[in-house]
Amino acid sequence: MHLVFATSLIPDDRLISGFDIANTVIVDALKRTGVRITLVGFKWPGKGSKTLENNIVLGEVDLRTESVSIFQKIRWLSKALYFGMTFSSVKMRTISAARLTRELKKIEPFDGFIINGTQFAGAFQGLLQSKPFIFIAHNVEFRSSEENATSTTSLLKKYLYRREARLLKRLEMRLCSRASYILTLAEEDRFTLGVADDKRSAALTLVASTEQSRPSPRPVLSCDLALIGNWTWQPNRTGLDWFLREVVPLLPHTVKICIAGYIPPDIHSDHPGVALVGNVTNALAFLQSAAVIPLISRAGTGIQLKTIEVFENGFASVATSHSLRGIGYTPSNCFVTDDAKKFAEILRIGIEQPPIWVDGSTFYYAQRKTLDQRIQHSLNVLAKTLNHFANSAGF
Repeated sequence: MHLVFATSLIPDDRLISGFDIANTVIVDALKRTGVRITLVGFKWPGKGSKTLENNIVLGEVDLRTESVSIFQKIRWLSKALYFGMTFSSVKMRTISAARLTRELKKIEPFDGFIINGTQFAGAFQGLLQSKPFIFIAHNVEFRSSEENATSTTSLLKKYLYRREARLLKRLEMRLCSRASYILTLAEEDRFTLGVADDKRSAALTLVASTEQSRPSPRPVLSCDLALIGNWTWQPNRTGLDWFLREVVPLLPHTVKICIAGYIPPDIHSDHPGVALVGNVTNALAFLQSAAVIPLISRAGTGIQLKTIEVFENGFASVATSHSLRGIGYTPSNCFVTDDAKKFAEILRIGIEQPPIWVDGSTFYYAQRKTLDQRIQHSLNVLAKTLNHFANSAGF
């Protein structure tokens, strides 16, 4: 079976986002079944990647709204309004449907698609649904936009988020209704999308790497608390705002808090121990250098890959209940609370005692085994659809 994995961004070897990590793990699981996979999508601006070899790269695109000029934002918004598309999908329209058609013809014959998320699918809907497909819903995008509309105080942003939510819901429902099978990244998302039927969908149990990480001997701690992520993404930003506003002021001034990743310029804290370190070359080493990892998600759908990475490597953590969505296992060194005062108190206790690390291999291999089983099942369902499709066409 030859399938086209249609995605907004082809995974980058640098794994610069949670989206990259999830896609790398999913593609690796697909290939373990023996299926031939060709990736089609854009790449991050900058240097190349081994992942791009033997795949179709449609160009470079930076999807982060915060990284572009106000003029580019206006162009995107104008095109979205003109074409009746989502703001997220219109970013993909740097090429024409005719160009994509020509690129796909180069890799014929192929049997079907794996539509990875809504962005690319929303930009080229009819073309990517011309053959049977599996739909991978990384998040319930319309729900995230609804949350963003509720949380913002800007009337313009509220209108735009509500518009995005309306269009995304229509798109997601259409993809779910036409897909041979739906894969979500959290069990809750199957219910939100209305596909909570094992004949129609399954929730993938992701891992954070294609091979289990083997942390080096524990280094000397360079900070007390470490957080890393793409803080320009609104659900992540919501959690970080809560942490800096509600939790950090309750911590002693001697506590050192290192925050890495893409950080918007308006992020700040009056706490003297907060250090905004930006991008780091080795995320695992960065997390290893801390006594405790705060897992601070408060909004969004899908799954928190950072939680999975922390559990796989046995790091001590304090988590909100939302950080555990889609994960049915909580290790002994993870403490869960949604109360800011209790969150800060547990962090303080964790910092004062010797770091508590546990073996994460059991969690990793259990996740990966279930991932492989559910990927294989989805392909079996797709194969039945392809057989029916071929018989109906008289092949």
